[in-house]
Amino acid sequence: MLNDEIGHEMKQEKPFNWKRNVALFMAGQGLTLFGSMLVHYAVMWHIALATQSGLMMTLISITGTLPIVFISPFAGVWADRFNKKHLINLSDAIVALFTLAMAALFSFEIEMTGFLLVCLVMRALGQGVQGPTVTALVPELAPPGSLDRVNGINGSIQSLVMFASPLAGGAMLAFAPIQSLLFIDVITAAIGISILQFFVKTPDRAQERESQPNASQYFKEIGEGIKYVGSHPFLRKALLLSALFNFLMVPSASLTPLQVARRWGDDIWRIFGGVLFGPEQRLAAAEVLFFIGMMLGGLVLFYWGGCKNRSHTIGLSIALQSIGIVGLGLSSNFWLFIVCMLYVGLFINLFNPSIMTMLQLNIDSAYMGRVFSVMAMIGSLMSPLGMVLWGPLSDRITADWIFISTGIINALLSSLFFFDRTMLEAGFTQPVPSPSGEESGSD
Repeated sequence: MLNDEIGHEMKQEKPFNWKRNVALFMAGQGLTLFGSMLVHYAVMWHIALATQSGLMMTLISITGTLPIVFISPFAGVWADRFNKKHLINLSDAIVALFTLAMAALFSFEIEMTGFLLVCLVMRALGQGVQGPTVTALVPELAPPGSLDRVNGINGSIQSLVMFASPLAGGAMLAFAPIQSLLFIDVITAAIGISILQFFVKTPDRAQERESQPNASQYFKEIGEGIKYVGSHPFLRKALLLSALFNFLMVPSASLTPLQVARRWGDDIWRIFGGVLFGPEQRLAAAEVLFFIGMMLGGLVLFYWGGCKNRSHTIGLSIALQSIGIVGLGLSSNFWLFIVCMLYVGLFINLFNPSIMTMLQLNIDSAYMGRVFSVMAMIGSLMSPLGMVLWGPLSDRITADWIFISTGIINALLSSLFFFDRTMLEAGFTQPVPSPSGEESGSD
């Protein structure tokens, strides 16, 4: 059953401005994302510059992502059973609490690597609940006919945040201690929680299943979600192809800081009238250009709308970004390297909103949370699995060859989105217009 009813529950009860509601939701989540990304870059850059070790980057990647694999199946049950607003806020508060603990460690200069890793694990558990719940809530806030553009705008907002966060992080790390970035995450989390709790109206679906499930019910509902995915040809293929894509994208997402640190990390440049351009600023510049590309990609999708078949948009995105990934491996000049980062980011953000909309329009609303939790689980598993291979391999061969080989394989993968019948049929799925014409954005 297409998800053509849930997003209208609130308006059927009482007329309200759904655009304002969605804007507040995206703004609040964008703010919390900004704080989370500051923590991400602070820890990643600290490790990359201090150790220049692919093995340590692998350990940080596993610690920060593997817990998501274990929590995601339960998160999907919670998202389908309980109030999504409360679930998002609770997980955000848990992330902020352990960020505060890390800030305390750095403030008092306590060397406790083990406890720092525990904090990263707990943050990952909170993010593992928050991510799929946010994605599952979007179709309940926006009319089905507006999902393409809402997802495109949300992608641009997230890219804008990701553009600002490394820029701010690089500047702050040059003049302030690392704990300053961690305290900012706590503040942004508090603001984001307040916006969602008091200003965003969401349908209250908690009454559908009031009782707290026991252990057997949890696993039964998880099994129902997995069975639903297994019985749906499009979902099976979409999740498999997304897993392969995420695995092959790990080097361009996780090894680029290591590449910059190794190749240009010892250089201190003076540019723009004597402004220092050191290692932190180069790391920031690479991330900033990447997310400028993502922001532009989201805007392009918003105004263009994508191909008539969303599967073609996804295939085009993968094929074009593969050229940029190969370019990362061929770049001997730093400025060419960051131009390739911008190019890759541009086409990544044609991929994400399109695949999200395809899933949202082809998933029964009763299974929305569980399906997106499975997707989050698989995506999160690909990152540590990829780093188990690519991280140690980057200590034995240059990252250049890793970028080139994964780019070529990704280009071959893109052909499936042009020729696979199941993906093409799902890509043509259209939203069912509501009787009141809300898909046009009426208030």
